[in-house]
Amino acid sequence: MKERRHIHVACAIIERDGLVLSALRSASMHLPLKWEFPGGKIEPGEGQEECLQRELVEEMGVQISVGRPLTPATHHYEAFTVTLYPYICSIVSGEIVLHEHSEITWLPAQQMHELDWADADLPIIAEYQRLTRPE
Repeated sequence: MKERRHIHVACAIIERDGLVLSALRSASMHLPLKWEFPGGKIEPGEGQEECLQRELVEEMGVQISVGRPLTPATHHYEAFTVTLYPYICSIVSGEIVLHEHSEITWLPAQQMHELDWADADLPIIAEYQRLTRPE
């Protein structure tokens, strides 16, 4: 059996005014038209937080502040395996300009499951919703 590719990705759960940013993958991307947290592949020798800061400038033209990490999540797709390293973040400067995604939306955490997410993001959403659930 062929060894499946394992990709390591840092992703940003960007919070603003009690809402969370969700980004829609464009039709030309792998997993087209699925919602995801923005971020990208961690380059060799690059830290997870560095990766996030670089990717958010590249993908959306914004500078972010990287906050607390959540639990990494690994998902096995048919063609590859991905491990996501999520961090709660906030935008510190810049206005969002989409360079890769087709659209974004801001939602309350408890409504995030209403979108059609990439499977790898689902455990991260579940953990984030547990953390942010009102008492």
